[in-house]
Amino acid sequence: MPLIYVDALDDPRLDAYARLTEAQLRSKLEPERAIFIAESEKVIERAFEGGMEPLSLLMEEKWLDAMAPLIARMEERAAQRPGGKLPVFVAPHDELKRLTGFELTRGALGAFRRPTLPALDDVLRKARLVAVLEDITNHTNVGAIFRSAAALGVDAVLVSPACYDPLYRRAVRVSMGTVFQVPWTRIGDEGAPNRPGCGTWSGQGIAELHDRGFTIAAMALSDESVAPDELNALLVERAATDGTPAKLALLFGTEGEGLAPATIARCDYTVRIPMAHGVDSLNVAASSAVAFYAFRQLSQLGRKVR
Repeated sequence: MPLIYVDALDDPRLDAYARLTEAQLRSKLEPERAIFIAESEKVIERAFEGGMEPLSLLMEEKWLDAMAPLIARMEERAAQRPGGKLPVFVAPHDELKRLTGFELTRGALGAFRRPTLPALDDVLRKARLVAVLEDITNHTNVGAIFRSAAALGVDAVLVSPACYDPLYRRAVRVSMGTVFQVPWTRIGDEGAPNRPGCGTWSGQGIAELHDRGFTIAAMALSDESVAPDELNALLVERAATDGTPAKLALLFGTEGEGLAPATIARCDYTVRIPMAHGVDSLNVAASSAVAFYAFRQLSQLGRKVR
């Protein structure tokens, strides 16, 4: 295990951890150099198991023994690429405390090569239950939705061009690394004006989903909405009648305003979760978990067919 001990974070080899902004890490102008940061041993392991390419690690010395088996596996994979090394930087605890939120990372950080996003067809090829995130601008909610999607069997997540990045450091951490387990990509025309809340993406995006056989349901407050149980029963009955698998895309909107009116108008159904005590809505992360559970049968049926 080649260890590199550093006394301070001003070492330029630690720029990805200590100085580069999320925008700089994404490196849109040079995508081949784009990086994301994974925090904590569990998240680092899930990134590695998800096929992500590790570039380096940064941790306190006390974590070396616990992470030694994982580091050995990562070094074995690194040896297969040009250069063949995985730098493991070891820094004092007091220095690492200077990193925002480091106390939450359980002692370890990992820098990984940002992967190229897969094509929509590759993500949807076997999918039956899909979540679509329109312009969600809270990294905690993005991460929480991915965690619920992984736990409740959602086959894929699609994000609009204006939705926050699922590989942002906080989103990855909140998801507990499940962003590396659930297939995802962006949907809609990224070249079109895509201000949060305008619904521009859905002109192309919903058409792409319809073309692939998906029923589209907007999670929104509406007098014409149906309950999840009603739509679930309808889709299952329809699939049994015509012999084709039910495929559902659930759309979730930005915090506060919800889905854009233009997006809702393009959907096949509007779904509303029944609530008590005068509560009219849930946080988008909470509502996604309820919806994923309500429609889990669709994904389970798809797995039986595969």
